[in-house]
Amino acid sequence: MRHFPTHLIVVSLASTAACAASAAAPIEACDAASFQTVVQAAPAQYDARAVWLNARLVKWPGADAAGRFKLYHSPIGGVTAVKGAKVSGAAGALTLAAFKGAVPSDAGKRFKYVAQGPVLAVAAKDTAELHRQQLVLVQEAADGTVIAATRIQSAGALDALYASAAKVSDLGATLGKGRTTFKLWAPTARDVSICTYDNGSARATGIEQMKRDASTGVWSASKPLDMSGKYYTYAVDVVVDGMGVVRNLVTDPYSVSLTTDSKRSYIANLAAPALKPKGWDSHKAPATVKAQTDMTIYELHVRDFSINDDTVSADKRGKYAAFGEFTSNGMKHLAALAKAGMTDVHLLPVYDIGSVPELDCAQPKPAGAPDSDAQQALVQKTADTDCFNWGYDPYHYSAPEGSFASDPADGAKRIIEFRGMVMNLHRTGLRVGMDVVYNHTFASGQKEKSVLDRIVPGYYHRLNASGGVEQSTCCDNTATENLMMGKLMVDSAELWTREYKIDSFRFDLMGHQPRSVMEQLQKRVDKAAGRHVQLIGEGWNFGEVADGARFVQASQLSLNGSGIGTFSDRSRDHVRGGSAGDSGDKLIKLQGYINGLVYDPNGAVAKRPVADLMHSADMVRVGLAGSLRSFPLTTYKGEKKTLQDIDYGGQPAGYASQPGEAVNYVENHDNQTLYDINVFKLPLATSTADRARVQMLGAAINAFSQGVAYYHAGIDTLRSKSLDRNSFNSGDWFNRIDWSYQDNYYGTGLPREEDNGKDFALLKPLLANTALKPSPADIAYARDVFRDLLAIRASSTLFRLRTADDIKQRLRFLNTGPGQEPTVIAAHIDGKDYAGANFKGVSYFINVDKVAHKVTVAEAKGKTLRIHPAHKSDKRVTEAAYDSATGTFSVPARTAVVFVE
Repeated sequence: MRHFPTHLIVVSLASTAACAASAAAPIEACDAASFQTVVQAAPAQYDARAVWLNARLVKWPGADAAGRFKLYHSPIGGVTAVKGAKVSGAAGALTLAAFKGAVPSDAGKRFKYVAQGPVLAVAAKDTAELHRQQLVLVQEAADGTVIAATRIQSAGALDALYASAAKVSDLGATLGKGRTTFKLWAPTARDVSICTYDNGSARATGIEQMKRDASTGVWSASKPLDMSGKYYTYAVDVVVDGMGVVRNLVTDPYSVSLTTDSKRSYIANLAAPALKPKGWDSHKAPATVKAQTDMTIYELHVRDFSINDDTVSADKRGKYAAFGEFTSNGMKHLAALAKAGMTDVHLLPVYDIGSVPELDCAQPKPAGAPDSDAQQALVQKTADTDCFNWGYDPYHYSAPEGSFASDPADGAKRIIEFRGMVMNLHRTGLRVGMDVVYNHTFASGQKEKSVLDRIVPGYYHRLNASGGVEQSTCCDNTATENLMMGKLMVDSAELWTREYKIDSFRFDLMGHQPRSVMEQLQKRVDKAAGRHVQLIGEGWNFGEVADGARFVQASQLSLNGSGIGTFSDRSRDHVRGGSAGDSGDKLIKLQGYINGLVYDPNGAVAKRPVADLMHSADMVRVGLAGSLRSFPLTTYKGEKKTLQDIDYGGQPAGYASQPGEAVNYVENHDNQTLYDINVFKLPLATSTADRARVQMLGAAINAFSQGVAYYHAGIDTLRSKSLDRNSFNSGDWFNRIDWSYQDNYYGTGLPREEDNGKDFALLKPLLANTALKPSPADIAYARDVFRDLLAIRASSTLFRLRTADDIKQRLRFLNTGPGQEPTVIAAHIDGKDYAGANFKGVSYFINVDKVAHKVTVAEAKGKTLRIHPAHKSDKRVTEAAYDSATGTFSVPARTAVVFVE
C-alpha cells in the first residue's frame, strides 16, 4: 500500500494546496480483505469541545480567554498537543484572534445550545483546505506550551463552505445516454477513487480516481458506458482522529440497491423496464384516502406476515414475494380487512438494515413449557445472527432490504420484488406506507457498518459537548439539522415516493428532526407523487433536542398547523393503564379505562377513587376528539375547558390544530401487545371471552376517534408475544402471527431475559396459567368484531371529520361532568349537510363495565334511531336498545355500539 510522499508534510497554510491530493489508490485497494486500511498512522486523539459556528468563527465553550489560540493542522493527522509541552507534528498553524463583533444571527440561532466561551476568528482566506486535514485548536501560554487542546466540530463550517452542495440532484450512481456517472459528497476527503465490479463477489475490474469540485465538495467520475447491473464501492482517503489517514472502502450513502450484506453498491437505472414488474408504470394506488383522517392503518412486518403461514410457498415465506400469493391465509386476511375499511398497511422498516444476515441466517427452533426459559435462551443465543429484527437499524436509507428478497446477492431482485409487493398490496385494496428511521444509523465512527462517518468523519451525526455521538434514540443519532444529512433524508423519502409509489411515511422518533426539514420533505414527496403524501410519526419530546434546545422540533407540541400527524399518547395510556415504560408492580397496579380501573379491581392495590376513573374517561374523550387544542369539554369536575387547558403530565392534553395531526392507537410494535397488557391488568378470573371483548373495546375507541386510526397487526387476532415488552430482537418465535386463527401464541415461554428478566418472577405464573390463553372461538370473535368496527368507521365521514371546526361544530360528548356514569363514553356527531356523512347523525356508546348501563339523552327524545347495520358479529350488540319516548339508551356490558338516524 502506498503511503503519502514526504513532501506533503508542509509548514504553512500557503502550501496546503500542495497537500490536497494523496496518492491514488491502487486497484488492490478495491479487493482489500479489510474495509479500512491505515495509510499514515498518527495515534494522537482529542475530544471535540469547540464548535465551528460558520466558515470563519470558532467557539470554545468553557475555555479561558487568557493566552493565545492557535489552529494547528496536519495532512497526516500528526499533531501532538500535550499539556505543558509544545505542539509537535503539525504542518503549520494559524493564530486566531478573539472575535469582538456580534455572532451572525443564523449561526447564533443554530448553535444556541453551545455553552459560553470565547469566540475566535479565522483570518485565512482558504479555510476549505484546512478541513481536509487534522485540525487541533490549542490554547497556549506565553512560552508556547499547551494549556488546553481540542478538535472542532465541523458541521457549521462545512455547511457554510459547501452550501451549494444542497442543490446537487444526482448524488450516487446515475445512468444516461450510454454513460455512468458517480458522485459522492466528501468535502474533507484527501482523495476518492471509484472501484467497479462485474458482480457482487468478483474481483474489481477497474479503479478510477475521482475529481473534486471545490465549490460543492462533490467528487465525481464518469465512464462512457452503461454499467447497469454492475457494482461499485468508493475508496475514500480521509483524516480520522486518533488514526491518522485511513483509506475506507465504503458503499454509497445514496445506494439504490446492494449485494449480499451490503458489501457493494449496485448500479441501476430505476426507470429501466427490466427493473419493473409488468404493469408498473400504469399502476396506481387505491383512491381510498381523500383526507389524512381517512387513513386506517395496519402496522405490519414483512417477515412476521408470512414466515409462520404454511399456506405460502416455502421459498416465499418471510419475503416480499409472499404478498403475491393471494390465496394464502395472510393475503386473504389483508383482503378482508381492506374490504371492511382498512386503507393502509404500514410496513416496519424495509430499507436496507444492518442487523440481519442476508444469507444463511440462523433459524432456531425453540420448544418448552409455557413458562420455560429455554425458548428465550435459544432465541437470545442467535439474536444477532438469526433472520429476524424489527429493522430500526438503518444501513442504507434508499435501498430495499435484502433479507426479504429471494436472492440478496442480486441487486435487481430486491428492487423488482419490492415493487411487486407494493403492487400486490395495492391490488388487495391497501395503500402502502413505510416506517422510516432517519433519526439514527446502525453504526458511526470507523466501524465496518458505518457508512456516513467513514466518508465525512464527524459531520452526519449529532454530537455532544465533547464531540461524542449522541445516543438518546438508542443508537447513533443523526443530525438532520446539518445541511447534507437533512438533504439525505429528503432525497431518500423522495426516491421511495417516486420510484416505489409509497403512499405515506411513518417517521420513527420524528421529534429528533427539525420541523423545517420535515416541511421541506413534505413538499418534495408531494411533488414527486403528484398528490399529497401523508406523513405521520413519533413526536416524542426528549433527549438533547428536547424543548427546542437545538431547533424547532417535529414534535407533538411543535408541529401543530403543519398537517403532519403525531402519535397521541393521551388516550393510549388511559385506555391501557399506566405508561409505555412500566415494569414490575406497575404493570399490575395501574389499571386502565378498559381493563378495570375502579369498577373491576384486580386486587393489586387498595380501592382507587371514582375520580380516577372519571379523569381517565375524560382523557379517552381527548383522544376521541382528535387531541384538538381548541375542542371544548366539560370535565369530570364540571369545569368547561378547551383540551389545551387540560393537564397531561405537565403538557396540554390537546396539542393538535387539525385532526389529521393526531394518530390514535392503543397498541403498536413497541411494548406489550394489548392482549398481553390486559393479562397484567384484568383480574385473573376474567374469562378469555371477556378478554376478547375488552380488546375490542380498545379497538372501538380507536375506530371512533377523530384523526388517523392506527392498529398493530394481530390486534384483531388477540396477538400475544408471550408478555414480551420489547420483541425487536426476539426472533420469529415471539413475533408469530397465526392467520388460521387457531392460536395467539400466549404462553410460548418466557420472553428474552435481556428486556424482561427483571420481571420473570411476575411473568412465570401468568404464562403457566392456561386459563389466560384464548380459544379459537375467542380469536374468531375478535376478528369479526374488528371488521365490523372498520366498516362502521368507513361508512361515514362523521368518524373521519376533516377539520377542527367540523369537530367543534358536530361532535358533542354526552354523559360528562361530575354526574356522569363514568364507565360509559357517549357521544353524538351531527351529520346534517356534511359530505359523506351518509346519516343524519350517529351516536356511539362504549360501556367498559361488567354490567349494563343506561344513559338518557334529552335531545334524543322522539328520534328514530337504529343500530348501525355494520354491527353483525357481536350478538350482545343486539341487546342494546333506544327508547324514543325518553331518549334513554341501554348499553350492554363491555360493548361498543353505534346508533344511526
